[in-house]
Amino acid sequence: MSDDIEIFLSPSIDEFDVADWDVCAGAPATGRAADPFTTHRFLKALEDSGSVGGRTGWMPRYIGARQNGELIAVAPSYLKGHSQGEYVFDFAWAEAYENAGGDYYPKLQIAVPFTPVTGRRLLVRDGFEEIGQAALIEGAVSVAAQNGLSSVHVTFCTDTEAQAGEQMGLLSRVGQQFHWINRDYASFDAFLSDLSSRKRKNIRKEREAAQEFGGEIVRLTGDTIQPEHWDAFWGFYQDTGSRKWGTPYLTRAFFDHVHDTMRDDVLLVLALRDDKPVAGALNFIGQDTLFGRYWGCTEHHPCLHFELCYYQAIDYAIEHGLARVEAGAQGEHKLARGYLPTPTHSLHWIADAGFRRAVAEYLDAERTAVDHEVEVLTAYGPFKKSQKDDDHD
Repeated sequence: MSDDIEIFLSPSIDEFDVADWDVCAGAPATGRAADPFTTHRFLKALEDSGSVGGRTGWMPRYIGARQNGELIAVAPSYLKGHSQGEYVFDFAWAEAYENAGGDYYPKLQIAVPFTPVTGRRLLVRDGFEEIGQAALIEGAVSVAAQNGLSSVHVTFCTDTEAQAGEQMGLLSRVGQQFHWINRDYASFDAFLSDLSSRKRKNIRKEREAAQEFGGEIVRLTGDTIQPEHWDAFWGFYQDTGSRKWGTPYLTRAFFDHVHDTMRDDVLLVLALRDDKPVAGALNFIGQDTLFGRYWGCTEHHPCLHFELCYYQAIDYAIEHGLARVEAGAQGEHKLARGYLPTPTHSLHWIADAGFRRAVAEYLDAERTAVDHEVEVLTAYGPFKKSQKDDDHD
């Protein structure tokens, strides 16, 4: 690392100037951020709401790099006391490490908490890409080594960052999600016309079934979102969180902070009956991507989940010219609804040389399996493969 670069850690996002952080994150002073999750306002909402910090097991330790007094690179980084809320699972690594007599926790995690969304994790000011990425990676490894931490993990990074990290000696891991890609569709029907007849008919039936819940579906963003809508969504989020994770990761205050500082970045889709929300899906809006995040309901109705989370998102993306919809982690059921398997990337540094070799061997085998699965799932995707698949409905 160049001698004139200073690496530092900060326990609070407030110690960074908003404009300086957002310049590194590629978030313009006005207009839509490409990635809303690495903006100063999103990370501050997590911190100020108590969703991270305290006893959550996510202790902020933001990494910064300065050159000649100018902030050139930052990374959202956390000391982790567990492996929850990451969606790149290393529970088995932790168990093996501790069975061998080591302390896996705390570890250093460069990530957006609770957010399995691909984006830049090594946030570098334009013109400083190579030197900034290297400074952040070398800084993270040095912090871990000097403090006796077991490992460093950079999760849901970009492919470019994964390649840079590999060149610097980090281990690369590949996973998969399901994303919807906009092929310049003029309408939802135009999207359906790309599908096989059977899949097309199934989606139409699901959309019709969803409408039978007995109310209306509305899309809200910006000032059309009111505090009472967050009250309703909090109930949905708690129901889903308690079933999936045991304890919801986000606090109620997080949604208030989002309302105050990010409601223009939010698309809230609600199913209303008698003006009362009975189900909802929360999305964040990027420059070219709609990011599906959370869903929940107080009543269960056939296909309403598919409609609110997947089909309404596709509708919105087409209407607003967005290139893609990322609907979150896991879920092969998304394949039949037009979402295709897409690789995700992460980087890992392991302090212990022997354990690092074992993890490297595991990742090689896992990568082969993931590549095969992506190939198979893509082949079984819902899109037409021949004229035979385009029988009349």
